[in-house]
This record gives sequence, C-alpha cells and structure tokens, in this order.
Amino acid sequence: MKVLITGGAGFIGSTIASAFAERGVTPVVLDNLVTGRPEFAAGKIFYQGDVGDGALIDRVFREHPDITVAVHCAALIVVPDSVADPYRYYQVNLAKTLELAAALVRNGCDRMIFASTAGMYRPGADLSVTETSELEPQNPYTRSKAMAEAMLADLAAAHGLRVVSLRYLNPIGADPRLRSGLQNPKPTHALGKMIESYELGVPFTITGVDWDTRDGTAIRDYIHVWDIARAFAEAADRFDAIIPPIGAGGRAGGYEVINLGTGDGTTVRELVEAFREVVGESFQAVEAPARPGDVVGAYVDPAKAWELLRWKPEYSIGDAIRHSLQWAERRRELGAA
Repeated sequence: MKVLITGGAGFIGSTIASAFAERGVTPVVLDNLVTGRPEFAAGKIFYQGDVGDGALIDRVFREHPDITVAVHCAALIVVPDSVADPYRYYQVNLAKTLELAAALVRNGCDRMIFASTAGMYRPGADLSVTETSELEPQNPYTRSKAMAEAMLADLAAAHGLRVVSLRYLNPIGADPRLRSGLQNPKPTHALGKMIESYELGVPFTITGVDWDTRDGTAIRDYIHVWDIARAFAEAADRFDAIIPPIGAGGRAGGYEVINLGTGDGTTVRELVEAFREVVGESFQAVEAPARPGDVVGAYVDPAKAWELLRWKPEYSIGDAIRHSLQWAERRRELGAA
C-alpha cells in the first residue's frame, strides 16, 4: 500500500510520511521545495514538482498505481503573508487544490485527507470550537482553507471523491526521532520565541495578561506534530468506515470534518511554566500589554476524533518542548555540516 503526500518534505508532511512508513505504508512524496527540505524526503519515493501540475500527478499514478489515498498538506500557511499577498494564497491553497482534486478523480483515487485549520471557526464563549461551530475565517489564509473545503465538498458530491478534512490549530515539537522538524530557525509562535529567548539569555515577553482566560494570558491549542501525524495515519486506516465506498452501503462520495485538539488548550503562562520545568527555574518571563492584532485564541474539542479515529494526543507539552529544543540543536548541527 502507498500513500501520496503533497507537501511531504515540509514540517508536518514529512512527519506524516514518517508515521505512515512506521506502519508499513510506503509514502510517495510530492513537494516543490519552496519551503520543504530535500533531506526530509531522503529515503522516500520523491517527486519534485507542483501540486497543480496535473501531468506530473498523472505520471505519479502511472508509476505507482497502488496509491490508495492522497494526503494533501501542500499549502501556504503564514497569516501575515496571506494578508500581504492574498493572490498567491488563493492561487496555491485554492486553485491548485482544485487541480489536484481533478487529477485524483481522473486517476481513480477517491480518497483524500485534507490538512486544514481550526482557525476558520468562531470560538464559543468558553473559547472552544467543535465541528458545528460557526465558520468565521479572519484572514486570506483561513479563508483560502475554508473555500477549499467548500470546493472539495462540492466535488465530492458531484464526482464521487471522498474527503476527510482534519482541522487543527498549533502544531509544535518535532519528529521524536529527529528526522525532521520546523524548517524555520526562528519560528514566530510563542514556543519558538521562548526558545530564542532561552538561547539568547534574555527574558521572554508575555504580551497580554488581562484576557478572559483562566490566568489572563492568551490560549492556544498546541499539539505535538507526531500526534497530528498519527491522526492522519488513523484516518487512512479507518477511511472506509468514516466514509463508506460506493457499493458497500455507502454513498457516491462524501465529506467529513474532524477536529484535532487537546480539549483545554495551553495558556501562555502555562507554556512558560512547562518550559521552566524542562530548562530550569532560571528561565525568566516579563509581562507587557497585548499588541495590536493579538487575539485571545481558542482550543479544540476533540470528541469526534476519539469517536471516529480512536485518537487523542499522547505527547505532553513538556515532550513537545524537549523535542523542539533537541531539534533546534539538531538543525544547528545540520547547518554546520
């Protein structure tokens, strides 16, 4: 059995590829290497090219007719960049997803697992989101994902495509075996800033301490990237149970949304305390007002993921911090090699 993974040389896609390989499923990686790293595809079947290149997708299926599912991770994901250049985000995340879907239908592959975002929801009063929460995407990135999902649902209804969309918020950590991790040496999320502060020996700044949360600081739903990868593998294993195929009591195509999350999230203060438990009490943090554009955040109710995938996170925030620190050291070694 083989699985096509678009964006499979990126942070999340490469981790998903490793998770499938550990289960005896052969990953076939497609990546244009704009943000992906060639070493993340080392030892795997690899095609360098664009997800919107229909002829290349046709070639992949001719050479690997035993591909049974496509995992679509190839996307642009940086919110400020999407605001600055929405055209590029709609072109890559929407138009090229349409071309990929057409190629899958053309080649008889009716299973797609779509890497999406829970950032498209409007959080409830308690800051939680479920699959039935109202959609309210706030920027071109999340809008491009929401529009791609609506498009895929239409294609599923008309053309027999079956799509499972996995929505999540804040992947952190690294492959526990350090085969891959964040490509960016200076990630802008809170954990990345903490690591940068720790390495420089300066205090980390908590921006915003009067939000309506359990400790006044913003909340995020951090999930270890390996747990996300496990969810994709489980979705592939259980695909036909989630959306039955034609001729097995099912329907002609189908679309299912499943959220991945922790169920309670992590506040910035909690993240600082978890970081101190890993690196020592000498790590300092200072407080400052919220910055323009800062948001209180949200967290995901993962009940449906447990019901359909039998999935819940296994790695702790502390594990993710340790793996992130180990990967930062590993990345420096690779850079020096």
